[in-house]
Amino acid sequence: MNMSKKHTIIMLACCLVPIAGLVLIAFFKIPVSTVLLGAMILICPLSHLLMIAFMGPDHDAHQPTGDPAAVIKDIAHAHHEGQ
Repeated sequence: MNMSKKHTIIMLACCLVPIAGLVLIAFFKIPVSTVLLGAMILICPLSHLLMIAFMGPDHDAHQPTGDPAAVIKDIAHAHHEGQ
């Protein structure tokens, strides 16, 4: 699946999920505060699962090593490449 097709599917899902939620709230007469609380509880684990699914295996290749000198060297190198 190419990127534009995948992007379209994600955009449709992001638009249809809230609409479906509003329809269910109206149909089942669920209090909005209950739905918002449930969404807030679910958004953190779901976002972590999405990050895990869509990050490549080398996502930590550019992370600093914790050594301050190495961090400064990486920042200077990135700045030099940007010019």
